[in-house]
Amino acid sequence: MHMSTISIIGTGAMAAAIAGRTAKAGHTVEVVSRDPAKARALADKLAAGATTGAYGSAPAGEIVIIAVPYAGVAAVVAAFGEALDGKVVIDIANPVAPDLSGLVTPHGSSSAQETAKALPPGAHVVKAFNTLFGHVLAKGGRLDAFIAADDTAAKARVSAFLESLGLRPLDVGGLHMAQSLEALGLMMIGLAKNGAGTWDFAMNVDIG
Repeated sequence: MHMSTISIIGTGAMAAAIAGRTAKAGHTVEVVSRDPAKARALADKLAAGATTGAYGSAPAGEIVIIAVPYAGVAAVVAAFGEALDGKVVIDIANPVAPDLSGLVTPHGSSSAQETAKALPPGAHVVKAFNTLFGHVLAKGGRLDAFIAADDTAAKARVSAFLESLGLRPLDVGGLHMAQSLEALGLMMIGLAKNGAGTWDFAMNVDIG
């Protein structure tokens, strides 16, 4: 994809990992946080030209990544609302119960579908990044990146963006498939804590 501005809402470990990789790939990163000092601190750590944006205002990026924990996603969506109209919005949340007993999303839905319901119809939600651990993403390397979305054009743009980061985008279907990707996120956490005994892994697909 041509280099463009990518807006990232959030300043946590996952936001920083995605922002770092995005800046390294030559895109301009706009960091947005409810706490302007945190946004500034993350922007200052990134490669040249990273900026900060005002929380709740229209982000500069054509792609906007909501990189906050699931418990905070609804508040972000409410704060931005119409400001995200026409944007490609990436939901990265893993809505996992603290005791790992399951997912905390409404039955038959997902974080991404809840986000899509709450945003203007002109915003196109794509599920991505939730199956990649932040520290693994930050290390670099070509990792498989699963995506789900209903809008074909939005999916193509996010695929091109992921390619530009050195990731391999793998389309799993419509936005309802975010439920499966979020369940996969939970499974990966279970694997880290049990059979793998480490968080240093990624899921990859052997094709052919």
